[in-house]
Amino acid sequence: MKKQWGLSLVLLVGLFLSQWAQANLTIRITQGNDQATPIAVVPFARDGVGVLPEDVAQIISQNLERTGLFAPIPREDLISLPSSARDVVYRDWRLLRVNYLIVGQISRSGNELEIRYEVFDVVRQERLMAERVTGRTEALRDRAHFISDRIYEKLTGQRGIFSTQIAYVTAEALSGRAEYRFRLHVADADGQRSRTILTSHEPILSPDWSPDGRRLAYVSFEQGRPAIFIQEIETGERFQLTNFRGLNGSPAWSPDGQRIAMTLSRDGQPEIYIYELEQRRLTRVTNHFAIDTEPSWSPDGRYLVFTSSRSGGPQIYRVNLSNGDIDRLSFEGNYNARARFSPDGDEIFMVHRDAGGGLFSIAGLNIETGRMRILTTSPLDESPTVAPNGAMVMYALMQGEQGVLGVVSTDGRIRYELPAAQGDVREPAWSPFLD
Repeated sequence: MKKQWGLSLVLLVGLFLSQWAQANLTIRITQGNDQATPIAVVPFARDGVGVLPEDVAQIISQNLERTGLFAPIPREDLISLPSSARDVVYRDWRLLRVNYLIVGQISRSGNELEIRYEVFDVVRQERLMAERVTGRTEALRDRAHFISDRIYEKLTGQRGIFSTQIAYVTAEALSGRAEYRFRLHVADADGQRSRTILTSHEPILSPDWSPDGRRLAYVSFEQGRPAIFIQEIETGERFQLTNFRGLNGSPAWSPDGQRIAMTLSRDGQPEIYIYELEQRRLTRVTNHFAIDTEPSWSPDGRYLVFTSSRSGGPQIYRVNLSNGDIDRLSFEGNYNARARFSPDGDEIFMVHRDAGGGLFSIAGLNIETGRMRILTTSPLDESPTVAPNGAMVMYALMQGEQGVLGVVSTDGRIRYELPAAQGDVREPAWSPFLD
């Protein structure tokens, strides 16, 4: 059993001991949706602004395509280039069997750029939305993500996640020495504009976002043993939260941002604890001779799910924080670990292996019905993290001999990958909505 529990950490460290992955990640769609809605995103007209650092229409098109719900028409197939409602001829777009049309124009307004965009329902021949967005040139990509969010919500009724961010860890093998440089990165949800917020010669594990999106908690081995740190993303200011002997791991912010659940072995066996940040008070949650680890909060803050070996192997349990009652959630398979709640609290997503052994997959489990859905089929999938709108799950996987990030829709129909140009990337964490 100990060998089985140690498998994930051993493999993780092994994956890091390779050439460093370049900062930005590139998207590679591996499974699409045959029933995706055709949509046309026309290049935005530029009114006296000259060359721009970003192609706003292209970013919007890529964002919508990545959801699997929309199939953008290639630019070379566009039969006209309207920039406003007066230029739209619905007949042209019906010939392309397009359901929705997006047009826009960019002009300068004082010291800022002004983006006007419109969305049309081609089938009903009506304009669905028309908005004006402003921003500085250097924030053009932010504005493109914001517009993508607005369009996605209008067309689907669900909030978009294009303006969110991800955190992840890479490692660099230092030439000629048996040393490695680990980096903690923060990037846009599409893997672009990556920036390093921490560099260390020791492993960095388990990043977790605060609910306000301003801080990350993570585990660092920089002192020769694991310790939990909290870091401000913008300023880089950080402090060490725990320094107990033994294991200090798996930090998880509470929904109110006032507490952090974690795994500590300060009293012997690994157990679940909650640290209250303002009071600086530590409370023990579990008390069992088995291994209890990897806590995660329910969206309402009333429960923690965690991984425990108390049934003989890794399974998912839930503790009611008001009375301490613990019940087992996972029963299918001989390995279920690192569970994360969906935003509505109805499901958990976790690493799963069936009773016959073999693949470590990402699976979704409905808490009420107990029904499990297998979402991925790679040899070694781990570290699931759920998008704040509940539409996607990001995880770490092996692609050949390379560790990359994968994303799968929660219905299992859409998949894409975020590999680095070279080397491995692991330990993803999806941010909350960043208002």
